[in-house]
Amino acid sequence: MSEFKDVTVVKEANVYFDGRVTSRTVLFQDGSKKTLGIMFPGKYEFGTADKEIMEILSGDLEVLISEAEGWKAIKSGGKFEVPAHSKFSLNVKRLTDYCCSYIK
Repeated sequence: MSEFKDVTVVKEANVYFDGRVTSRTVLFQDGSKKTLGIMFPGKYEFGTADKEIMEILSGDLEVLISEAEGWKAIKSGGKFEVPAHSKFSLNVKRLTDYCCSYIK
C-alpha cells in the first residue's frame, strides 16, 4: 500500500536521538496507529509497549531483537516484527524511510 486514505495525521513530530530519528503519527478510523519516519545513519535502541511491524520503505539497516537470534540485515522492501514489551537495537547504515504499525 503506497498511500493511506481517510486518516488523521498528528501534526507534531515524534523526535528521538537529537533529531536523528523522526516520525509522524497516522491514526486510522478503526483505531489503529502507524508512524511514518526517517532515520539517519547511527545506532539506536528503542523500547516497545505494543507489538510493532517495521516496514523499511528505503534504506539499509541491521536489527537486533534478541541476542539469541543476533543481528539481521534489512534493506529496502524488507520488514521485521518486534514483540510487545521489549527492546530492540538498530544499526542504520544509510538514510532509512520507514512505516511502523502498532499491533494491540
